[in-house]
Amino acid sequence: MYFYAARQPILDRDKNLFAYELLFRDGLENVFPDIDGDEATSRMIAGSQFNFGLDDFLGDKLGFINFTLDTLLKKFPSMLPKDQVVVEILETVQPGKRLLAECQALKEQGYIIALDDYIHQPVWRHFYPFIDIIKIDFRSTTNDVIQDVIKATSGFPNIKLLAEKVETIEEFQLAMGMGFSYFQGYFFSKPEMLQSKALSPAQMTLAELLYETSKAEMDLAKITTIFERDVNLSYKLLRYSNSAVFKRRSEIETIKQALVVLGQLELKKFLSVLFTAQVSSEKPAELMRLAMTRAKFAEGIATLHRKTDIAKAFLTGMMSLMDAILDEPMTSVMSKLPLSKDIKDALIDNEGLLAEYLGLVKCYEQAMWQAANVAIEKLGLDAKLLPDAYHEAVQWANEQMRALGDN
Repeated sequence: MYFYAARQPILDRDKNLFAYELLFRDGLENVFPDIDGDEATSRMIAGSQFNFGLDDFLGDKLGFINFTLDTLLKKFPSMLPKDQVVVEILETVQPGKRLLAECQALKEQGYIIALDDYIHQPVWRHFYPFIDIIKIDFRSTTNDVIQDVIKATSGFPNIKLLAEKVETIEEFQLAMGMGFSYFQGYFFSKPEMLQSKALSPAQMTLAELLYETSKAEMDLAKITTIFERDVNLSYKLLRYSNSAVFKRRSEIETIKQALVVLGQLELKKFLSVLFTAQVSSEKPAELMRLAMTRAKFAEGIATLHRKTDIAKAFLTGMMSLMDAILDEPMTSVMSKLPLSKDIKDALIDNEGLLAEYLGLVKCYEQAMWQAANVAIEKLGLDAKLLPDAYHEAVQWANEQMRALGDN
């Protein structure tokens, strides 16, 4: 089951990322669902507790989360860490004694408090000592009203103004000139759909096997034990090792025998293909095919280059689309998988030799021949050999897709 949310960046005056606003979503349409604010807030909090960690969405930044009066009275903010969230009071909440008491209590607990879509009224002055951020809809609020807010809050240095719905560079510059500290709007970034999906036990077993087989010295006994505790996985291994591809003289009957006969390289391929196939089961087949092509082509490049482990190159290519497959940022995906540092460096930070291989692979995918030639020259490869390696990768991926379709 998926939990849907969108996040929209909030930037400071230097256009550096200050925080994200987390917005509950009911599906992939990326629009607000037809539910009330209480339920939306409740689902957001439940999702952050049980479906994804706030770190998955926020990293080291703050997260603005909307609260209604009812959710404030029910002490929902206390379920979230004060150093990660900004308690954003919805514009539908009217100023009153109960709200004032909650703001005072939250402030004493160390929470940052923001007023959303602020409508200027003199009564809000009682709240100013406890408010940190006032959000103003820059499109629906007149300049005269904005000046009134600036004047009313001038005696409260604790309050910063945030301009919402900044759509153009002219609006950004105008808000800057007015003294706004933070900016949010489609000019910077449309809400980005994120969704978190926990790996199943079977997928986690495969991830564990990927890690074990990536070690320089494989622990055959440990790997055998992991296979033996998953009947379905063991069956697939035996079926794969007995396939016509390997032209065995006699059938393989035990897990250990299959592992020894396959060898480390073929075992790594088998596991990475199986893992990608499992997690991409709900995705278009072409995404899986592309992942396989990348894997085989990266392996081919590594074989020609002879500077790194070809199995690592294969796995890097296979994992390079995992963010699209799981609908999660690559940093979040990699945090869940026990892969080697050089693979993660390539996929997250685009650093290292494996990243260079992957860059060349992408150049081929997009027919960026000039960039491909630059990469080939940098790596010192024979350009004449690359087309064959790529075609072999495409053919191999097609064969694997057919084999998966037969299963």
